[in-house]
Amino acid sequence: MTDVTERWRTERVMAAMYDAGVKHGRVATVGAWAMWGADMRRMFADVARLADAPAGASILDIPCGGGFALRGLLPGQAVHYVAADISPYMLGQARRQAARRGVHDAIEFVEADVTALQFADNSFDLCVTYNGLHCLPDPRAALGELTRVLKPGGTLRGTSCVIGRGLRQDALIAMLRRAGVFGNTPHAGDIETWLREFGLDVVSVEPSGAIEFFEARLPRGEQARG
Repeated sequence: MTDVTERWRTERVMAAMYDAGVKHGRVATVGAWAMWGADMRRMFADVARLADAPAGASILDIPCGGGFALRGLLPGQAVHYVAADISPYMLGQARRQAARRGVHDAIEFVEADVTALQFADNSFDLCVTYNGLHCLPDPRAALGELTRVLKPGGTLRGTSCVIGRGLRQDALIAMLRRAGVFGNTPHAGDIETWLREFGLDVVSVEPSGAIEFFEARLPRGEQARG
């Protein structure tokens, strides 16, 4: 286990600061623009698409953090939603967020490492991963695991900070890596390359400042490539 993984598993102060920022729309929007030159409204719109998931869909949200994406679910929505995170503290925050939004009954909360998931192959119709890949020691392995647990015909989408979208942003990423907050942050273009290597059809990879938004699908009749 790497230091950055252990830090995210056990750290509370850093997790609480991040969680407080992303839960408040205006704070998150201003912060994302100031730090990354990114339009956070794009992320809110992507999360809102969770309301369109059909009845009976199985959804994996990892790292769920304090429940950022739960704002996209509707009370009474008939889905099986797994909110997973390596941090017990974050899972506790996510549980409280789910209760406040009236969606707790649809959610299973699971402690999990995205680079070594305990779920079976072909388990989920949709996997979402917001703001987590850049914190990992091996983001490629995480995408491989998310692809493995995706059903043929299923969708993987999410966001990540990337290196190579601006000198100021790269300097900030380097500082956060030295502080043990970020891991081996992908370079611009890496995520698309990895998605294709794992056999996914890339629907879109869109930059917004130093953040990349991505969406890909596993073709029907296909199995994920190792």
